[in-house]
Amino acid sequence: MTIEVNDSNFEEVVLKSDKPVLVDFWAEWCGPCRMVGPIVDELATDYDGKIVVTKLDVDSSPATSAKFGIRNIPTVLFFKGGEVVDKQVGAVPKSSLAEKIDALL
Repeated sequence: MTIEVNDSNFEEVVLKSDKPVLVDFWAEWCGPCRMVGPIVDELATDYDGKIVVTKLDVDSSPATSAKFGIRNIPTVLFFKGGEVVDKQVGAVPKSSLAEKIDALL
């Protein structure tokens, strides 16, 4: 299941997680984001129990987006131990994101 995160719960859900976390930075008006969204949802199902999969709307959570230097969306950040360990900018196939997840496990 994909978890919606925002400026108020980001630290608790993402930074304090004991599992690797994927964060999809997106916006409603972003065409490529709508292509990546369903892929992220599939990955949440595929890796259920192994990683935490989240989505953050950049328009409603500008502080977190700014903190991590999100300038282009979609951007997917991968966290482990509260630190960014990998990044993917732009729309990519599911296999590209799955490879990055596998490297974290």
